[in-house]
Amino acid sequence: MGRLVIVAYRPKPGKDSALHELTKTHYPILKQLDLVTDRIPTIMLAKDGTVVEVFEWVSTEAIQQAHKHPEVLKMWAAYAEACDYIPLNQLEESANMFADFTPF
Repeated sequence: MGRLVIVAYRPKPGKDSALHELTKTHYPILKQLDLVTDRIPTIMLAKDGTVVEVFEWVSTEAIQQAHKHPEVLKMWAAYAEACDYIPLNQLEESANMFADFTPF
C-alpha cells in the first residue's frame, strides 16, 4: 500500500534556485528507482518561499530502501545543502482551515 507524504523544504539563504532545480528532479529520480507510485506529485510554494511537496511512496519498504540507496542519499545530501526540512506547522498557511499555496 502506498504512503502519501507531505514535506516542507525551507531554502537556505541564496539557495532558492538550487532548491527549485532539485525539486524538479526529485520525483523523476525516485520514480526511475521504482520507489514512488505513478501519482504525479503536487509541488507548491508557501508565502515565505518554502517549497511544499506531496508525493506517494510505493510502500513503507520503499521508504526504507530509499534510506540505503546511494543515488537517493546523494540527492538528499544536495537537499541538505540547499534547504532545511521543517515541520508543516511552521508554515503560516498551516494555521488556516484551508491552507492555500502558490503552484510551483
